[in-house]
Amino acid sequence: MTYAITGLDSDSFAPLFDLDDATLAARNAVRVTASADRGFPCRISLEDAAAGEELILLHHTSHDVATPYRSAYAIFVRKGAERARFVDSVPPVFQGRPLGLRGFDANGVLRDARLALPDEAEAKIIDLFANPVIAYIDAHNAAHGCFAARVERHGDAPC
Repeated sequence: MTYAITGLDSDSFAPLFDLDDATLAARNAVRVTASADRGFPCRISLEDAAAGEELILLHHTSHDVATPYRSAYAIFVRKGAERARFVDSVPPVFQGRPLGLRGFDANGVLRDARLALPDEAEAKIIDLFANPVIAYIDAHNAAHGCFAARVERHGDAPC
């Protein structure tokens, strides 16, 4: 079993932090300061921002496919965050949170899904990847619905 979870590319979001609030608003985005050490999950570093850190809350297309399953929603990105990668382990933003795991085939069509209660994510990922039709999994926070991260098969070994 092997899988990888990679944060979003920081280069796509870094220029947003140089924009003023009016320009951000015109792009349906807003500057936010984390008010707690939990509750502001960065989709680049795949960890929660610490209280006092600057983030941008923006609309993001997470599943950009030409199928009815195209998906977009709000996400947080943290200023100065480095892109994280986790192989055969779940990132901090998955821990302690219920997740919706959506398994897609290579054409972007939903083939199966799982609800992972807190600390069940890895078992549910492995279960979905047991189906060879599942090419990747998009994880979303179950309550708020925001995109958490993409889970991909890693290496040549089957999951």
